[in-house]
Amino acid sequence: MEFLEQILTPLGMEDQADSILTGATNVLLALVILIVGFWIAGRVGAVVRGIGKQHEKLDDTLFNFLGSLARYTVLAFVIIAVLNRFGVETTSIVALLGAAGLAVGLALQGAMSNLAAGVMLMIFRPYKVGDFIDAAGNFGNVEEITLFTTVLRTFDHQQIIIPNGKIWGEQIINHSHHEVRGVELTFGVSYDTDIDKARDVIKKVFADHPLILDDPEPVVVISTLNDSSVDFAVRPFVKGEHWFDVRFTVPEMVKKALDEAGIEIPFPHQKVILFKGDE
Repeated sequence: MEFLEQILTPLGMEDQADSILTGATNVLLALVILIVGFWIAGRVGAVVRGIGKQHEKLDDTLFNFLGSLARYTVLAFVIIAVLNRFGVETTSIVALLGAAGLAVGLALQGAMSNLAAGVMLMIFRPYKVGDFIDAAGNFGNVEEITLFTTVLRTFDHQQIIIPNGKIWGEQIINHSHHEVRGVELTFGVSYDTDIDKARDVIKKVFADHPLILDDPEPVVVISTLNDSSVDFAVRPFVKGEHWFDVRFTVPEMVKKALDEAGIEIPFPHQKVILFKGDE
């Protein structure tokens, strides 16, 4: 820089020398800011993503998004700092970006709602990939969770893509959350049936079933005395992954066992009494 001043000063170009020096200094500082800023932005993004990888319960998708968001936020401040070095009025630029962000946010209000719901789902993790859930009026196996949608696969192999906003605002039933689950079933027998015999038949079906657990012990109790039947409320316990197998195989097994024991499963009927009028 001093060498440049020594050349330009004798030629009466002091002002030009100052301008050139100022410009060169700003360019160098801008380059330093850019290099350091990009390095810091990369480090911040990596640190945020690393937090998600350090803890098994934290979702990588969420922290990858947050890492990218943090990186671009740092880069935005770096760009503003560089523009300031060249005398650019950044206040109006920041205001313009804010207004543009607001306009985009209003235009994408539904998408932002789904994004916010997706962030909440990934933080609180009411379900994970592989779980069977009942959410937003749909039931299926969770195949994918993104920031905007959750993808389910139904039993008949349909793919259902649900916006996260629909799920977060409604009741979520996670059928895979607990390792052991009870299967709620009801069986009716006639009033002429020996109740103890019927209970023993049902318990034997449970004892012989390979997927039903002995501990906790299955529950077999009378729940309701209906007009035409005595109803047993039963609850065998199974591993979570066997819930559907037991739910849809046990009723047939109990029906066959009751038939073999000569126990009637009644159906609703009415007794009609006719009165003969005076002739």
